[in-house]
Amino acid sequence: MAEARLMFCVGATKAGTSWLHRYISDHPECWMQPIKELHYFDAIDRNDWAYQRSVIEGRRAGLQADLAGASGPWADELRRQIAQMDRWLAVLASGREDLPAYLDYLTAGADGRLVADMTPAYSLLSQDRLSGMARLLPDVRFIYLMRDPVARLWSHVRMMAERRAKPGESLAERAKRILNRVITGKEPQIAERSDYRAALSKILAAVAPARRLVMFSEDLFSQAGVGRICAFLGISPVPARPDRRVFEGQAVPMTEFQRRRAGRWLAEQYDFVATTLGDVPPAWRANMEWA
Repeated sequence: MAEARLMFCVGATKAGTSWLHRYISDHPECWMQPIKELHYFDAIDRNDWAYQRSVIEGRRAGLQADLAGASGPWADELRRQIAQMDRWLAVLASGREDLPAYLDYLTAGADGRLVADMTPAYSLLSQDRLSGMARLLPDVRFIYLMRDPVARLWSHVRMMAERRAKPGESLAERAKRILNRVITGKEPQIAERSDYRAALSKILAAVAPARRLVMFSEDLFSQAGVGRICAFLGISPVPARPDRRVFEGQAVPMTEFQRRRAGRWLAEQYDFVATTLGDVPPAWRANMEWA
């Protein structure tokens, strides 16, 4: 049996990772488990096994409820997903690092096809942890997607506003308060996902150039973009659906004042990426005038 190839997509949050996951899942040369974000390595570092189990158990309960009213191929698919979640829960149950069990879960049935763990939170891991991940198999690839910093931040803020909003509350008002909290240092979990400088510095140091792809999400949603991804991963390019959006969320316009304020707060990120990679897409340059 051929040895599987492993791809990690380590972020960034709200930069197209869910769209890429859907594309890879549909690709005939890839073998994907139904759980996109496994959070295995941050569970090791944070010792939060119980929390990760509770998340998967909640998703499993939802699938089990859906199964009660399903039939035919959809019911078969739900049973497959539930069985895979049971396998993953068994890996988490030990409450300790077990890399062979982790790899067995990812590669079972792959027969040499590409497998992937697409967890944006891995961008927060240490350089040493990322280096260890790069050595798990002979062929390990890393992808890091970056979206215009202001657009990424606002998408993240909107997502949190939708989660936190009370019934009847204005999402725009909730988003305004969250953005203010981010900029004033009161939302570190959002701020750290905006830190391209920290994430990119670790990835560039931990992963060999031939094994990493840093890409702007503005270039992803096209046949040329997925062609670049496929060439990097060693899989055949197949037609993409650039117009398909995944978890896009409810539209909440950003005011010009908010855009300028966010641009100034993110100035260091724009400068670092432009200096490190040599250029940025036009959408980035439009916001850099406020940075």
